[in-house]
Order: sequence, then structure tokens, then C-alpha cells
Amino acid sequence: MNMLNSICVFCGSSNGNDEKVISEAFLLGKKLAKQDIAVVYGGAKIGIMGQVAKGAIDYNGKVIGVIPEFLTLKEVVHKELYQLVITNTMHERKMKMHELSDGFITLPGGFGTLEELFEIITWSQLGLHQKPIGLLNIGGFYDDLLGLLKNMVRRGFLKTENYELLLVDSDIDTLLKKMKTFEPKKVAKWLKPDRT
Repeated sequence: MNMLNSICVFCGSSNGNDEKVISEAFLLGKKLAKQDIAVVYGGAKIGIMGQVAKGAIDYNGKVIGVIPEFLTLKEVVHKELYQLVITNTMHERKMKMHELSDGFITLPGGFGTLEELFEIITWSQLGLHQKPIGLLNIGGFYDDLLGLLKNMVRRGFLKTENYELLLVDSDIDTLLKKMKTFEPKKVAKWLKPDRT
């Protein structure tokens, strides 16, 4: 059983146009707070990011924001956080989020959200960490992406065991259970020379 004292949430700085996504983001923050799991996230009070933070803060949860200095002018920084960490660069931001977190959950978002998800799952594939990585597939938002990943497996660009590093569910409680019971596989040497 994994001790999840903190979970990093990757998600959009926009609200999008699906009320279900907005309400589930708030509910995730609430559920994490009620389980005494700290939320680590991008530090903004706007968009889906803000909904996750609000859900946790409204239920007395601990919320830690991590934001690079240049974004403090562009994104509206949340003022009610337990802690705000300001980094010099985006890369430092992701390193700090990783350092502060026992696991990761990705909600709907745009390019930045996908970049964060794929970087953290690549680090896992390379054996740089063994933390559980969840994808909350609200309303089938990520169905097309999951189809693409399965196609990558079929066509030999992604190993099944690496695809399975991504824990997927549409229900928050079920996803958290999968993350708590996740057992990392022993990492084999990830590159093997061609025998030609």
C-alpha cells in the first residue's frame, strides 16, 4: 500500500466548457483534503487549477502551489495557499512538484497539462521514480489520447508495461485506490541494442 501524503495535480489554467470537469476538479480537491492528502499544483487561482485548490481549501486541506516567477505576472496566483514555491524556470517547477509529491493525477487541460503528464511518465519509464501516475478521464475527455497510446503499443513504439504505468479511471475514489495499491515493476534496461 502506497502512502500518499501528497498528490501533484496536473490540469488546465482554463475552465474549459464542460461543467462536469469543473465540478469533478473541485470534488478531487475536497476528497484529497478529507483523506489528509496535500495537493501540489501549479499555484494559480484560475481555471481547473483553481477549482482543485478551492475544493481542498474549502475542506481545510493543505495546498502547495509551485509556479515559475515569470508566470506570477500572467497567471493569477492563489493567495490562500498553505505554501507557495516560486521557481526560476518551468523545469525547476516540475522538479519541485515531483520532489513534493508521492503521486500524480492528471485532469483535463491543454498542451501544458499533456507536457507535464508525458514528462512525469517518461521519468517513470526510465526508472527515475516509481510513484503512481493517475489519469482522471472525466466524461471520456482522454479517450482519443488513450486510443493513440494503444496504437503506439500495437505499432511497436510503446511497450505494454510502460503503457500500464498510466493508471486510468473516470471515478476519483477508484483512481485513488489504484494509486494506493500500485506496485511498480522492476525496471529493465530500457534500451537494448539491435541484433542485426
